[in-house]
Amino acid sequence: MMYGQVLHPQCPADCFINVNVGGFKQRMEHHVLKRFPQTRLGRLLCCSSDEAVLELCDDFSPSEMEYYFDRSPRFFCYVLNFYLTGKIHLVDGLCVVSFFQEIEYWGIKERHLDLCCSNKFHELMKLAEDKCWDQGSDELQRHSFDSSTEELPASGDDVDMFEGSCCANVRRNIWIRLEDPGYSTSAKVMAVASLSVVIVSIVAMCVHSMPDYHQVDLNEKEIENPVLTFFEIICVLYFSVELILRLAVAPSARKFLCGPLNMIDLLSIMPFYVTIACDIMDEGENPNLENVGKVVQILRLMRVFRILKLARHSAGLRSLGATLRNSSSEVGQLVLFLSVGISMFSALIYFVEKESQESELQTMPIGWWWATISMTTVGYGDTFPVTLAGKLIGTLCILCGLLMVALPVTNIFNKFSTFYERQRHIDLRRSNN
Repeated sequence: MMYGQVLHPQCPADCFINVNVGGFKQRMEHHVLKRFPQTRLGRLLCCSSDEAVLELCDDFSPSEMEYYFDRSPRFFCYVLNFYLTGKIHLVDGLCVVSFFQEIEYWGIKERHLDLCCSNKFHELMKLAEDKCWDQGSDELQRHSFDSSTEELPASGDDVDMFEGSCCANVRRNIWIRLEDPGYSTSAKVMAVASLSVVIVSIVAMCVHSMPDYHQVDLNEKEIENPVLTFFEIICVLYFSVELILRLAVAPSARKFLCGPLNMIDLLSIMPFYVTIACDIMDEGENPNLENVGKVVQILRLMRVFRILKLARHSAGLRSLGATLRNSSSEVGQLVLFLSVGISMFSALIYFVEKESQESELQTMPIGWWWATISMTTVGYGDTFPVTLAGKLIGTLCILCGLLMVALPVTNIFNKFSTFYERQRHIDLRRSNN
């Protein structure tokens, strides 16, 4: 006996549809499907033409309201359970990749996985991804980029969060265009405009540091260049409007403010407004505010954070951020190796060089500096050993530095290459869609 008949035997004929999946027939009530309008069966109820229906199913019979799907009838039993309980479970004996393809086909999100299956699903997906990435598997890309793919562009889960909110359609359209440059022509125009303003702001900041563009007033006091100030105001106003607009249409304000790229956007405009406030306070010539000028200079220096805004438009910079977040152990090992090596070689060089009058390595702190620039192969040449024993220690210090840096850096580089290739695939797939 069918599920729908058991639950509601008196249901009117126009309140259900008949679903035929690989020969397995099931009556599905409208009110059950409407609980999940973004799923494939839920979207069937909103179709207004035969063409729209055929985009969602393989065939259908208008007279009997029966829809045919050429999919696994065994898996469809789990889909039925999902509509009744709101949770989906892993299928015993079914490949995790096939399971993902099935839930993607029926429009079921990963967040609908029950707690008992969620961790196992992600573990199996990670294992399958590691095995299939070298063969160019593209189906698993959205699950491989960890938190970096959640930052940019807009994900499907974010779009679903608009349902039931105020002005959902308008906010969703604006949000997608602001977050996903590949969504439409207007989205690309907005992305190019934002990138252009970032570049103009960086160029203006660089020009401002050049003495040829400095101006002074009648009292020989340095003042701001009016042309550069104009570009600065225009750029900051653009950044401010963009940030406020994105915050206003964001599906979750809390999640938006906690995003790394959004925090960078906020830090890039805050110095401008704080500087204005400090200038206003400084005009009062309050003796307690004698250090306001230094604070203003530091805040103006913070404008360098605008360079990081390029990460919003660069797959390479986003991949670098993802690599650093996922390479904490390797970075920790690198710092540990270098710290041990620097401490050891600084002590050795101090003891062999302290008796030489010509050597500058007469204290341990100077030895630390020398060991640091030697082990990292920078070699400024401002301090160097002069004794034979010191030169031998210096040679050994450089060789050990090369080994210590190379060992963990190899893993970091491999992770960066993987993240970068995955991000390129994700961006390419979204642009094609």
